[in-house]
Order: sequence, then C-alpha cells, then structure tokens
Amino acid sequence: MTNPRQHSSVIVDGLTQASSRAMLYPVGFTDADFQKPQIGIASAWSMTTPCNMHLNELAEAAAMGADEAGAKSVQFNTITVSDGISMGTPGMRYSLVSREVIADSIEAVVCAQGFDGFVAIGGCDKNMPGCAMAMARIDRPSVFVYGGTIQLGAKRRDIISVFEAVGQHAAGAIGDEELKEVEATAIPGPGSCGGMYTANTMASATEALGLSLPGSSAQEAVSQAKRQDSYAAGAAVQHLIERGIKPSDILSRESFENAITMTIALEGSTNAVLHLLAIANAAGVPLELDDFTRIGKQVPVLADMRPAGRFGMSELIAIGGIQPLMKMLLDAGLLHGGCLTVTGKTLAENLASIQPYPEGQEIIRPFDNPIKPESHLVVLYGNLAEEGAVAKITGHEGLRFTGTARCFHGEEAAMAAIMAGEVGKGDVVIVRYEGPRGGPGMREMLSPTAAIIGRGLGADVALVTDGRFSGASHGFVIGHVTPEAFDGGAIALLRDGDQITIDAERREINAALSDAELAARRARWQPPQPYASRGLLAKYAAQVSSASRGAVTDLQ
Repeated sequence: MTNPRQHSSVIVDGLTQASSRAMLYPVGFTDADFQKPQIGIASAWSMTTPCNMHLNELAEAAAMGADEAGAKSVQFNTITVSDGISMGTPGMRYSLVSREVIADSIEAVVCAQGFDGFVAIGGCDKNMPGCAMAMARIDRPSVFVYGGTIQLGAKRRDIISVFEAVGQHAAGAIGDEELKEVEATAIPGPGSCGGMYTANTMASATEALGLSLPGSSAQEAVSQAKRQDSYAAGAAVQHLIERGIKPSDILSRESFENAITMTIALEGSTNAVLHLLAIANAAGVPLELDDFTRIGKQVPVLADMRPAGRFGMSELIAIGGIQPLMKMLLDAGLLHGGCLTVTGKTLAENLASIQPYPEGQEIIRPFDNPIKPESHLVVLYGNLAEEGAVAKITGHEGLRFTGTARCFHGEEAAMAAIMAGEVGKGDVVIVRYEGPRGGPGMREMLSPTAAIIGRGLGADVALVTDGRFSGASHGFVIGHVTPEAFDGGAIALLRDGDQITIDAERREINAALSDAELAARRARWQPPQPYASRGLLAKYAAQVSSASRGAVTDLQ
C-alpha cells in the first residue's frame, strides 16, 4: 500500500516543520488533522458568471465528503472568465488562455501545499479542460466535479437564443421589445449553458475519460443530485488515495477514444477536439487530429441536442442523462469497457446496472435511425489547411459548399459587415488573425455565426477562421485552420473574390489557387504587428502551440 500521506507528510511532519503546523492551526487544523491525508478542494467559484456562482456550495459539500471519509480537506480557488459575457469583445482573447492559467494555478497550489489528492470543481468551458489538464499533469489521486447545467429559460430559451435574436433584430425580424424580452428571460439562474455546448460536451467527455463519478456530467446545477455528487467526490478521493489510484492509471489511449466517441454521439462542440488534445498532451498519451477522423467513421451522431438539434441538457437529464447512451455504445462495441475510472471500477462495471431510456423518448436516436451515420466533427485538409482544420457538419447544412471569399482581419470587422447586410448568399466569410498566436487566444466566433443564422443565411453562407467556435455555433462553419494566418498560413493569403470549396465528404478545404499563385502571394505577405507586446497575452502568444496540437503552452 502506498503512503496515504506521501506529500502532506513532507509539509507537516517533524520538528523542522513546526512553523508549517503553526500556520495551519488558524485555518482549522487540529493535532489529529496532521495525521490525515490532505485533500485540496479546488473551486472555480466566482460571481463573474452564472456558470460558477454556486460552486462554493459544491466545494463545501466536497470538503464534507473528504472529511467524513477520514481526510482533512483544504479549500482554495482558481479563476474563471466568462465566454458568454466576453464573446465578441477583446476580452474573449483571455478565454482559452484561462485554461492554461487554471491548470497552472491548481498545480501551483496542490504541489506547494503538499496535498495528497484533490477535487477539482469547474462550471464552464475552460474550467473543465483546465482541471483535467492539472489532474493529468500533477498525477495525484483526484476527481473532477462538473458544476452542472442551467435550466432552460422561458419558452425553452438559452444563451444562443439571445445571440440569434441579435441577428434577427438586425434583419428586422423582431423589434426592440422582443429582443429585450429574450435577453431578460434566457438565463434563469446558476449553471452552464443549457445545450450540448462546450461545457456540457466537456463534462460528458470527462466522465467518459473516467475522471468524474458516474452521472456527474448530467445533473442540473441547482439539484440535490449535484450536491450529492460533490460530497461523493470528496470521499472518492480519499478512497483513491488509500488504493493508490492516480490519473495515470485511468488516462490511456482507450479512455481518450471513449471520450471522442461520446463527443461524437452527443453531437458535441468542436472545442472538444482542442481540449482533448491538450489533456492528452498533459497525460503524455499520444493523440492527434486524425484520431477524430478514424473514430468518427465508426460512431454515429445519436443525440438530437442543441444547437443544431431540438433539446436542451436538462431535458436529456430528465430521461436518464448520458449513462444509458454510454451503455448503448458499450453494448455496440464502441466503448472500451475495461478502462479504469475514479470509482476504482471499470467503465463496464459502472454501467452494468444502467437501464435503457424510456420508451417514446425522442432525444437519443437508435443506431438504425441516427442523426448522422458518421461524426459531425470533420477534420479537413487542403491548400487552405495543410495542418488541418475542424468543421462541425451536422448534416443540416449540406456536405459541400462553394463560394467566394470575403476576407476580414479579425472578428469585429466581420461582425460589422454581417450586421450591415454586406454579407450575402454564396459568401465564404474569412475571419483571420484570430488563431492561438495571432489573436492571440483563438477567440470564439459565436457572435458572427449567430448573426448569420439570425439573418436567415445559415444555409447560404460559410465561415472559415483560424479562430474557433463556441459549442453554441452551428451552420457551415470551419475553424482551427492551421497554419494560422499569423504564421503565414494560406488563410492569410486569400483575397476577396477567391473561390473556396469545402467538401465534407472528401474532408477537404481548398482555394482555387495554384501553388505558384500561393507562393507569389506568400512572398509579398508581411505579418501584422502582434496584438500584445507585454503581459499575459504576449507570454501566451510566445509559448502557445498550433491548434492542431491543442493550443497548449507546455507541448510534450
């Protein structure tokens, strides 16, 4: 048996550590506590966003679970920034950057304080991968707790309803009063955005990885189930410490394949590609873009979930959450049932007693009637994306698009043209210099994609960017174009009027330009001045890898 106090004993044992013990008495330690394993409770609580406003209560429950299991809990915070609030503004540059800050900050506290294990609690898009990256990197017994989904607002609204209402207003389809009414009723309380957007996608993928307890990904933020999940997580870490089970025992090539399979079956966010690559990098597990293509040829899209579909996460929870779907996939041979999880049991053991969805439900399709027979996440290559790009092709948009380029330096310029009615049928909106280095920070293009949908152009306009997309984006959208514009990728060389063809069946994205023409344009191209010359964004831009490698700052 491993020493359950392997790390905390270094901090608090012996005469030389009397000063350490002296500083811990005021924060609630007793003499008996120094003989217990210490479990950190990392919470991304803040009042910057409804996604995270309740996480302090979940942290209290997790701490209680750890204490009552025989450990000593110590609570601490990490940061969060809101994608939804910063969307379409310069502040959105900090969103993906915050994933790295979250992972770094959890590592700093857990390792400096000598915690023997920890619970990581996240409530929105970057908290989840940031927490998982920290778990993989630190490799101490740990469990992730998802803060839970928000309930749908009035008339089954959610945050995407607001973004699309802005486009409808610009098109004259709704007036000021209706826009205000949508704005005021879409977000009813705590929790993450209510469709299969990035937060719910990553929560589901994290559960499939084995890093959270069964059911954690499909619970409402305001529910007894979520409080119980948090309490159980605290106790689970103590059990993992006793058994010496670490993330390196859980994270494997097969567990990442499980996470990809779940993301596809749920029609999840393109951000899952970026984040799973980053978590795999932290775990030292080989994973690349082409793995998504390989798995995607075998796994159908089964969930009729927003944004492209009809239903919200709370409605999926009402029929049993994701576990019956996991059981379906396991029974079909599409999940690796032998993967270990934070319960100390295998995925198959966790799912053994799971019952099927109720008869008559319409959210999860059977295998013989899928939403799409192959993955909606399509990795494209071509002269516009020599290192790959990621498309979200749900089938609603069609599988091929040819149009003429409308080129914009940055999101704001593209958004202004869309709102002014200057983008029309047959256009391919090119939004460049928004990549990990060029943005920097790889902003999400939810505002322009939602405006395109709101103006009724979803089937007639494509958008291509070296930035990325919110999980709430839908339409004919292609992101993560690499090499990015700032690095001289072909997307930087496009001009208005160039013909662009996107072919999802052939998995290609090409400009009708010869190699000689591209070479001539590249010879004349000059990189723009960096957006930031100092501070966090400048440091990030100097260190970050390509989106095709997960946009990480500690590439292995």
